[in-house]
Amino acid sequence: MVKCKEEWLRLYAVTDRKWTNIDKTLEQQVEEGIAGGVTMVQFREKNLSGQAYMEAAKKVQAVCRKYKVPFIINDLVEMAKILDADGVHVGQEDMALAEARKYLGEGKIIGVSAHTVEEAVTAEAEGADYLGVGAVFTTQSKGNVTNMPYTSLQDICSAVSIPVVAIGGINQDNILQLSGSGIVGVAVIQSIFGMQDSKTAAMELRQKVAKLHIG
Repeated sequence: MVKCKEEWLRLYAVTDRKWTNIDKTLEQQVEEGIAGGVTMVQFREKNLSGQAYMEAAKKVQAVCRKYKVPFIINDLVEMAKILDADGVHVGQEDMALAEARKYLGEGKIIGVSAHTVEEAVTAEAEGADYLGVGAVFTTQSKGNVTNMPYTSLQDICSAVSIPVVAIGGINQDNILQLSGSGIVGVAVIQSIFGMQDSKTAAMELRQKVAKLHIG
């Protein structure tokens, strides 16, 4: 099985077109983010479907391939298969990990969202390549989400041997509060795609990721 390299998870950009600068396309912002230090991209577009989703995903995927940055699909395992994406990220309510693995094959990255030690341990046992854990701070990307205490993030990181990425409300001002938790990187949406200059925003985040006590 191809394991997910920790360096791919340092600065994990998750797309959301609602934050996209009106003067730029999503793929332009993705390219700027990669130029600034983004190491992996997840295509997460809840308001697109069908052909519109496919066309938008292909444009972002083309940018990722150009720069050899892993391209991950959020939730939609079938779409990840059709697009030959590098992998998929599934939540607790999405397709079961074992089923997704069977569908996509051993060569694809599968990430899983986890909110408790139990979920994290189960995901690792079932073959997850990495975990997305949060929300570590208040986020506008998901409603009705309770912030995870720092100690809970630490406990999850200590309970598994696969890489853990923190997600949820992470920005340039609070990222260093995650230092020493055991994470290998951070996943962000607004802090890159909601900024006027995605490249500069990514550069600032990547510089601060380097200051974290990683792992």
